[in-house]
Amino acid sequence: MNPHAGIDTQLVRELLIAQFPQWCTLPLAPIDSSGLVNAVYRLGPDLSVRLPHEPSSTDMVQREQTKLAALAPFLPVTIPSVEAIGSPRDAYPGVWSVSRWLTGTHPTADALADPCQLATDLAAFIDAFRRIDLPDRTPAYLGERRTRASMVSLDAPTRDAIGALAGLIDTRAALASWEESLAAPYDGREVWVHSDLTPGNLLVSPEGRLTAVLDFETCGVGDPACDLFPAWHVLAGNLHDKFRTALDVDDATWLRGRGRVLSQALIALQHHRDTNLALANYARRAIGKVLAAPR
Repeated sequence: MNPHAGIDTQLVRELLIAQFPQWCTLPLAPIDSSGLVNAVYRLGPDLSVRLPHEPSSTDMVQREQTKLAALAPFLPVTIPSVEAIGSPRDAYPGVWSVSRWLTGTHPTADALADPCQLATDLAAFIDAFRRIDLPDRTPAYLGERRTRASMVSLDAPTRDAIGALAGLIDTRAALASWEESLAAPYDGREVWVHSDLTPGNLLVSPEGRLTAVLDFETCGVGDPACDLFPAWHVLAGNLHDKFRTALDVDDATWLRGRGRVLSQALIALQHHRDTNLALANYARRAIGKVLAAPR
């Protein structure tokens, strides 16, 4: 089975019939997403089905279920809740899950109903996440290879991406911005971080309030700078001071956060500019905002 093909509505329906017949007659529809890891389907009004593009028989979903249940009481907005775990079958040789459907829409930077309130809500979520104290301190990870990514470990792939994007971006400005972030000191302090607070993992209400945060696969303990992504992905520059003040972000952490956003966006654009238009557009916007920021 090709891990990036073969997942369709018929397959998901067959899996439900075989394993969760109580839900098999509910309406089922694919969700258009720029995500690279999972295929997601809406199941009736209250549920969703998620199948990793790369099927695995490991206990990843079970670990995620346990992690989400442990984190939820500490957080000010809703996060996913795994309702059932599907087992591997010949048609889909991996573990998959059924979760509660979370309402809201993904924020668009130039169409926020209440940008100031959203900045406050995002800071409150990040602050609450940082304050979590659980015995399981699994390292967070970030990056295409899903390894725990220090700034130094991101240096080579980031420079490679800058070189590969010559003609598409201002490579001189990108390199200067990256080197400034790379030089920012880090004292090694670690806190709980989501590490992928991009628009596709955020949901907001029609009034512009943050209602839910998705996809905790990458979360764990790491550099506090990992959760500053919304500053460049979602918030306008005139809200950066408000966001920084709410989180008490010093200059070095801000620079590392800016560098992490730039690195992720550069690498995403390098690898997906011709294959994932939505992701490439997110990346282009983030790169543009980072390079437009004063240095």
